[in-house]
Amino acid sequence: MGASEGVYSGATGIRRLSRTGPPGPFFPLKRTTTVSLVHLGCARNLIDSELILARLAEQGCVIAGRVEDADVAVLNTCSFIGPARVESEGAIRDLVQRKKRGELAAVVVAGCLVQRFQHDLERRFPDVDLFAEISDYKDLATAVGGLALGETMPRYLAAGGLREAERDGARLLATPGSYAYLRISHGCDHTCSFCAIPGIRGPHRSKTKDALAEEVGELLAAGVREFVLVAEDSTAWGRDRGEELPALIEHLAELPGVASDVDYRLRLMYAYPNRFPFELLTLVREHPRVLPYLDIPVQHIATPVLRAMRRAGSGDDVRRLLDRIREEVPDITLRSTLLVGFPGETAEDAGLLPAFLREYGLGRVGAFTYSHEEGTPAGALVDDVAEDEKAARLAAVYAARDEVLAASQQARVGTTVEILVDESRAGWVVGRPDSDAPEVDLVAAVEDCGAAVGERIEVEVTGLDEDLNLVCRPLGDGAGA
Repeated sequence: MGASEGVYSGATGIRRLSRTGPPGPFFPLKRTTTVSLVHLGCARNLIDSELILARLAEQGCVIAGRVEDADVAVLNTCSFIGPARVESEGAIRDLVQRKKRGELAAVVVAGCLVQRFQHDLERRFPDVDLFAEISDYKDLATAVGGLALGETMPRYLAAGGLREAERDGARLLATPGSYAYLRISHGCDHTCSFCAIPGIRGPHRSKTKDALAEEVGELLAAGVREFVLVAEDSTAWGRDRGEELPALIEHLAELPGVASDVDYRLRLMYAYPNRFPFELLTLVREHPRVLPYLDIPVQHIATPVLRAMRRAGSGDDVRRLLDRIREEVPDITLRSTLLVGFPGETAEDAGLLPAFLREYGLGRVGAFTYSHEEGTPAGALVDDVAEDEKAARLAAVYAARDEVLAASQQARVGTTVEILVDESRAGWVVGRPDSDAPEVDLVAAVEDCGAAVGERIEVEVTGLDEDLNLVCRPLGDGAGA
C-alpha cells in the first residue's frame, strides 16, 4: 500500500496531503525525502500504517504511492498466523532486492513481526537498515529522515514498553474519504491457545470515551461518515475502567456538539462472544447511527475444539448467543471467523461447521487453517491434521458460505437498498449497503451515477456480478442525503 493522498487527522486539525508534500506548519528536512509505505495485515494494523505515514509527513517527507517512486520503503508487517509471517518475510526480501539493485536508498521494517521476533529478525535480515517495534512511531520517522540524509542511525528501535491507551495521534488516512477505522482499545486478555496477538500487543487497555470522541469529531469534520470500530477484543472495552461497551457506543452515537441531522454511522467489528454486553443490542436495534451489523469471531462450533482452543463457552453457548442477537435484532447482519484444522479436530468436528453456516444463514464469513505458532499454548500440541485435509475442510466451509451468500444476495435483486459511496470514477460509483463492512465483505456498483464519496444514495439492485457483488442503478437523481 502506498498513500499519495489522504486526510491528515491530528491535534493541529485535518489536512489533506498530496505527493507534492504536506502543507505547514511542518518542519521539512534539509533535502526532500520520498517514502512509500507497504502495508500488510488487518484493519488494526492499517491504523498503525496511517500513524507511520503521518509521523513521516510531519518530518517533511513526501509520501509516494508506489515503491518505485520512493527513496525509502517502510514495511508494516503482520505476524498473526503462518501465512501472514511468510508474506511479511517475502516482502522484506523483495524490498531488500530492490535496494541491492539501487532502486531504494533504505529499507525499514516495522510492526508485528518485529515486535514478535525482535532482534532475531534483525540478525536474519542484515541488509535491512532499520527495524522498529510497535510504538507511536515518532522515533521511526526521525530515523527515516536521518537515513535519507546519510546519517548514522540506530538499526533497532525498541518500543520501551506498551503503547499507552490514549487517543491516536495524527493519521494520514489510507481509506476512502467515506469511512475510517477507529481503534477503541489495545491488546487482549484472552488466552486463546492458537493466538500470538497477546504476546505482540500486550494485555487489554481501553481508550477513554473522551479521547475517542475527539478522534471521531475530527474525522467527521474531514467528511468521514462511517466509523468502523476495531480492537483485538471490542466487547472488552471499558472493563479495565469500570465501564462497558454500550456506554461508549452511545457516547459516540450522541457526540456532543454534532447536529442530529449529521448522517454518520458506527459499525462494530471483532466482538468477542464471551461476556457479550447485551445492552448493546438495544442501540444496535434502535439507534439510527448504530448499524445493525456485528462481527463476532466464534472460531468453531464443536465444543471439544473450542475447549482445546481455550475459547470460553461451548458450541451451545455460541448458538444461544446468536439466537438471542437474532431475536432482539431481527434485521441484523452477522459476520464471523472460523478456524479449521486445529490439533485434535476430527472429521466430525469439521463437518459441523458447514452445517452451522447453513443453519444460521452466515454468508459473511472469513476462515483460515491452523498454523503452528511458536510461543503459543497450542505450540506444544502435535499438528495432527494433514495440510491437504485442512485445505479440504476449509473448502467445505467456503462452499457453504458461498451457498448462503449467493442465496441472500440473489434475494436482493429487484429491491431497493441504500448504500454509502466509497469510490466514484468514470460514471460508476462503488459503495456498500449497511450489511457490508469495508474490505472484508461485498460491494455495490452503480452505473451512470454522479454521487460523491461519502454520500448515501438509494439504488435498485438489478443483478449480481460473478463475485456476488450487487449491480445497481440509481434512483432519482442519484444524489445522497
